Amino acid sequence: MRARLGEPGTAWLFLAPALLLLAGMLLYPVFYTVWVSFSDFDLAFFQPTGWVGWKNYTAVLSDPGFMESLKVTGIYLVVALPLQMVLGFAIAFLLNVTWKGRGVLRALFLIPMVVAPVVAGGIWRMLLDPLWGVVNYSLGLVGLGPVEWIADPTLAMVSLILIDTWRWTPFVVLIASAGIMALPTEVYEAARTDGAGPLTTLRRITLPLLVPVMAAAFVVRWLGAVKMFDIALAATKGGPGNSTNVVNLYIYEKGFRSLEFGSASSMATVVLLITMVLTYILFRVSRYLENRW
Repeated sequence: MRARLGEPGTAWLFLAPALLLLAGMLLYPVFYTVWVSFSDFDLAFFQPTGWVGWKNYTAVLSDPGFMESLKVTGIYLVVALPLQMVLGFAIAFLLNVTWKGRGVLRALFLIPMVVAPVVAGGIWRMLLDPLWGVVNYSLGLVGLGPVEWIADPTLAMVSLILIDTWRWTPFVVLIASAGIMALPTEVYEAARTDGAGPLTTLRRITLPLLVPVMAAAFVVRWLGAVKMFDIALAATKGGPGNSTNVVNLYIYEKGFRSLEFGSASSMATVVLLITMVLTYILFRVSRYLENRW
């Protein structure tokens, strides 16, 4: 078989069962969602019936709630992702320096990442409670507060971003630490020989070498952040009003509370297309930065 198919063909043959299973698990839900988005969904038989064409998409694109949820998601992404990247790489640089207790602190930093999102959201909802929360109690000890973390629209978005940053910054730290430890030591020895200082070394050597790592970490976090749902559901429930009603939470409410499965499927398809386009742009930008640096 190896002689007939060759080494690459034999490798693909062994991978085929797993690839077919993975393709079925990924592609079937996508195609079914697209099919439902062009259909009228019958709740009696729980299946799509009549073909309605672009009717669902027309309704979705004229839905102010959906547009507002896209805006909320955009604000969250624009603030949370750069914040997590900056904090993650800064912490990784600090943990890369040899000092006592570094290993213990590095292990502790990974704890938020392994906490389930719903659990994290529920814990932080209790911590930020205006009456009984530990955060407001601590602020009261120094004469501040109480602060309406969840009840105020602006602070609710700030709280959501902080919770997500608390949970996912360790992931960026993990990737950044691996990238920093993989940097070639010969380059730094040559820089020290030439008299380069710490800031010059950071700006001229470290950051350019870490551009591929930064790009990879940003794209991975982008793909995870677009799926924001569980933390928002557990921590703020999309409120107050619609201030933290991210798009996936709005789709969930439309499909499983209002039972408008056709509209929800159309929204999911639109979000998928937007995500694919923006992900492609991010890949192109990251490739450009890698080649330039």
